[in-house]
Amino acid sequence: MSYGDADVEGDVARTDAVLEALARREPVSGTDAAIRLLGALVADVDSQRLSSVSITPST
Repeated sequence: MSYGDADVEGDVARTDAVLEALARREPVSGTDAAIRLLGALVADVDSQRLSSVSITPST
């Protein structure tokens, strides 16, 4: 199966849009499992970053 340049460029543009939205911490909708997983990972990292600020180091 061969892909035309327009198909590849369209896929790249959609991927870039998803990654840019995730980088801006915007919600990304879709049914694709990979996109949902990336969104969940971003949320988890943000949540851990916030909680690690409040952790007091023990001495």
